[in-house]
Amino acid sequence: MRGSREVRQIKRKLKPRERLFCGYFAGLGDAERAARKAGYTGDCKLKGDRLLCEEAILEEVDRQVAIRRKTLSRMAAIGYQRLAFGSISDALRLLFTENPTEQELRDMDLFTVSDIRRNRDGMLEIKFFDRLRALEKLGADAKEDNAGVAGLMEAIGRGAMAAGGEDDD
Repeated sequence: MRGSREVRQIKRKLKPRERLFCGYFAGLGDAERAARKAGYTGDCKLKGDRLLCEEAILEEVDRQVAIRRKTLSRMAAIGYQRLAFGSISDALRLLFTENPTEQELRDMDLFTVSDIRRNRDGMLEIKFFDRLRALEKLGADAKEDNAGVAGLMEAIGRGAMAAGGEDDD
């Protein structure tokens, strides 16, 4: 035997229902509802609370929460891009179509539209989201990303200067 022992935590593989629980909990934040939606029966509050005491479950919840955060920020950026640069042609088509069918309405991309209403005269009014605000938000996000890169480059530069200032002789 060696003088020092290595202790390893054996990670158990999650069962499909446990993985479902983790996904529901990451989205809902409610252990009882997550357990019920994952298919557990009986005292779902107790079952959900017990699941959250397991390290493997907590790690999977953390992993899924991190994925959701990344996905949400990407979806927001894509949404701002669509608002800033999206086409209004379907909204114009709607404006000039007298009685659009349900299928025609479903096929229209009205993402840039914030409000549709008929006025007293029966005319259709369409309002759009503010493209300039969407561009400003995209620009602010880009500045934040660039600030992080600039800070990293500045730190690397300082490190290089400090290393270059020393004599190796």
